[in-house]
Amino acid sequence: MTGVERIFNFSAGPAILPPTVLEQVQRDLVALPGVGLSILEISHRSSVFESILAQAEADLRALANVTADHSVLFLQGGASLQFAMLPLNLLVSGATADYIDSGSWSDKAAEDARKVGTVNIAASTKAGGYSHLPRESELKLTPGAAYVHMTSNNTIEGTQYRRLPEVGDVPLVSDASSDILSRPIDVARHGLIYAGAQKNLGPAGLTVVIIRADLLERSAARKATLPAMLSYAVHAQNVSLYNTPPTFAVYVLGLVMTWLLARGGLDAVAAVNERKAAKLYAEIDRTGFYRGTAQKECRSLMNVTFRLPTGQMENVFLKEATAAGFDGLKGHRSVGGMRASIYNAFPEAGVEALVSFMRDFESKHG
Repeated sequence: MTGVERIFNFSAGPAILPPTVLEQVQRDLVALPGVGLSILEISHRSSVFESILAQAEADLRALANVTADHSVLFLQGGASLQFAMLPLNLLVSGATADYIDSGSWSDKAAEDARKVGTVNIAASTKAGGYSHLPRESELKLTPGAAYVHMTSNNTIEGTQYRRLPEVGDVPLVSDASSDILSRPIDVARHGLIYAGAQKNLGPAGLTVVIIRADLLERSAARKATLPAMLSYAVHAQNVSLYNTPPTFAVYVLGLVMTWLLARGGLDAVAAVNERKAAKLYAEIDRTGFYRGTAQKECRSLMNVTFRLPTGQMENVFLKEATAAGFDGLKGHRSVGGMRASIYNAFPEAGVEALVSFMRDFESKHG
């Protein structure tokens, strides 16, 4: 990408991709080496694409230590489709699903699940503006629940779980869309993990589902009553090839997996993410001019949310930040303020540049 000037993209998604991945996509876009066709044109039934799909899954399994007890599915519809697909497959008649309401997306997930069956809100921090996560002592779990649903990282409110809640023998389901593969993850503790790709995995249009064998069996028992495209069992039986998958997105995800492995895996990636976030939070806390919106013990390493003294000053901040080459800092429309999303591919130099800009802005306007 020589000669192309890139700005710093703090968008919550679609988010930044590694430059080396973009460069390889650029090199191979017209024709994959040795194939003579673009990945945009290649048949999903070809041996070439089947190899790309298999390698992407193998590398994801290696990174996250996904054993044979769990299947990996490459689906479409974004994480939001999983809000309905999950209860359709796993919330059997007469059972209750527990939802930990920690942010806007978990609220939406519970809302869709209610259309399918009975939902219990095990705990909620909605009344406090989702500025913190529910404490484990606050959880009111249903004995024998179909599953317990959590959102591991809240992109809008800037909160993140540092450890998994204890849910006993009930399957734990996690919407990990905005922090998947940003740190080691204990897949064995989960019954199901789902994630839209457009934060840490690749481009929009692809959703990864990691599902344990017993829950896949539960899905299979409902296969006769579900449309095929909404059945985990159908997609697993067809190795994510029941219909035409998002071939380009799978290909890019595979390149991102290779990039993560080359960086040393999830332990190494987590160390960098901790360091990036620490630098930004240190500046937010330095004088009080900036105010973090999430309680400190719940702060996200992926989505750093903060406010300035007034709404008018926030507008000035955004205008000057854009002029300085920073994009995507405006907070979600439902909460306002600022949000700096610093996913895996976001460079540490970009965080340092933002910190410098913030300090200069405060010196001029504070």
